[in-house]
Amino acid sequence: MRRKRLVFKDRTTYHHLMSRTVNGEAWFGDREKEQLRKMIHQVAEFSGIRVITYAVMKNHFHLMVEVPGEAEVTDAEIVRRYRALYPKPTPWQPMRAEVLEKILREDPVEAEPLRRSLTRRMHDVSWLMKTLKQRFSLWFNRSRERFGPVWAERYKSVLIEGDLKALRTVAAYIDLNPVRSGIVEDPKDYRFSGYGEALGGSRVAREGLAILDRDLAGYRQTLYGSGAAAKEGKRSFDRKTALRILEKEKGSLPLPDLLRCRVRYFTDGLALGSPEFLEEAASSLNRNRKRKARPHSIHGADFGNLSVLAGLKKNLFQ
Repeated sequence: MRRKRLVFKDRTTYHHLMSRTVNGEAWFGDREKEQLRKMIHQVAEFSGIRVITYAVMKNHFHLMVEVPGEAEVTDAEIVRRYRALYPKPTPWQPMRAEVLEKILREDPVEAEPLRRSLTRRMHDVSWLMKTLKQRFSLWFNRSRERFGPVWAERYKSVLIEGDLKALRTVAAYIDLNPVRSGIVEDPKDYRFSGYGEALGGSRVAREGLAILDRDLAGYRQTLYGSGAAAKEGKRSFDRKTALRILEKEKGSLPLPDLLRCRVRYFTDGLALGSPEFLEEAASSLNRNRKRKARPHSIHGADFGNLSVLAGLKKNLFQ
């Protein structure tokens, strides 16, 4: 049974999106990660959805995105976005951007259905994830001379309140993926993530993270704790000790230490935010639903006013 997606089309919303390979196969090396990274930016550019941050790992990826409410898209913007998605004609989309531009300008009869068809695909999280995964699957199977599915599931989605505490916490959790996996000790050293790409000089990546903090100082506080950068010996707990405190002793940790563990609140919850925000989300979700979702407080660190919409009880931290 598919989990219902929480989307409010009348306002800007934020989502944590995830997808994993079939059987968790570790198929992605640097070449595959780089290709998926490029496709993320390309598909997002067409959709008008802003990537705040992301992490591409060996068998899965995370995106954190800002989805605008319904908005008018000019013909000039349609052409610009189309050119970003289809810089060259393809078998499934042979029309060149120049031809599209001419039709929109000169042929009102043909232009209107074409305009509707293109704009319908914009500002849509489901379309973004479907297209991204299909495009990558085609490329991956061709490059490996294989066939069959690449992805294990449709995708996971967690709705996030547009509050800086919530957004920075989930973004840091995403950018710390390579640290949790033991690939790097500092998230700035992983180039297949929003934070690593931004510190590598990418304008697009820095513009995404600017939603959290224009000069990144406050965001670094969430990533590293006190101070603006990683320091030797700064972390208070190794992962084994952290999990013992969280799971066996039911204790809490400084947030930067907690974020170096896997936290199901950020991946398996339906929504994350203040109780008031979650009550509104629950009212939409609970229509025609026998088992009603409700806000639950979260523990393990000082999360401020954050709660989760889902009764997660077991294996919260890994």
